[in-house]
Amino acid sequence: MRPVTVVLLLRARPGSEDRLRTALEGMIEPSLDEPGCLAYQPYVDPNRPDRMAVYEEWRDEEALREHWRTPYFRHVAAVLPGILAEPMVLRRLVPADEGG
Repeated sequence: MRPVTVVLLLRARPGSEDRLRTALEGMIEPSLDEPGCLAYQPYVDPNRPDRMAVYEEWRDEEALREHWRTPYFRHVAAVLPGILAEPMVLRRLVPADEGG
């Protein structure tokens, strides 16, 4: 069982930057409280405040799937389409020595 690392890349619609930041920041505490969450941290591009990323690390695939089933995740997932300028991108990462 290996940890799962994901990075979400998001771009807010013009004028929705604060709403996106608030939604992502609201996910920090409940995500970190989940037993399978090893890391959860949103980031903002200081030169492009409409561009944000979230770094997440989970104990395993099942922990990530459990996260996706939580009420707060489902709530944010339902609000994002009205905030984002384009669909978010989810990238799964592996250590460089394991990558192709």
